[in-house]
Amino acid sequence: QVQLVESGGGLVQAGGSLRLSCAASGRTFSDYAMGWFRQAPGKERELVAAISWSGSVTYYADSVKGRFTISRDNAKNTVYLQMNSLKPEDTAVYYCAAGQVRLAWQLLFRGDEYDYWGQGTQVTVSS
Repeated sequence: QVQLVESGGGLVQAGGSLRLSCAASGRTFSDYAMGWFRQAPGKERELVAAISWSGSVTYYADSVKGRFTISRDNAKNTVYLQMNSLKPEDTAVYYCAAGQVRLAWQLLFRGDEYDYWGQGTQVTVSS
C-alpha cells in the first residue's frame, strides 16, 4: 500500500509559478513510476506529466511542454511538479499517482495503469 499526499496548490495570477509536491509513504517509492494528472470542471482527467522510477525518463502533455517540469527525489519519497508561465486554462485539481513498474525507464500513460492516487490539490490561475 502506498499513501500519496499532494501539497503546493493555490491561487496564482497568469504568468506565475507554483510547485506541487507529492509525498509518498508505505512501500518502496522507487518501485513506482509516477504521474501528475489534472481534471478541470466538466472535463476529463488528463495526464500532465510522468516520470520513470529512475527519474531518467519523463513525458509531458503538449499543453504543458516547456512550462512544467516533473522531478523526483527517491531519498525523500517525493515527486514534484514545477509549473511556470501558468495560464488560466491550467486551472484544475491536480492529482499525483503511483504505478508499480518492473523497469527503471518505464512510463505509465493511462489512468488505469496507476495503482494509487492522492486526494488532489486545487490550482487556480486568474487572468
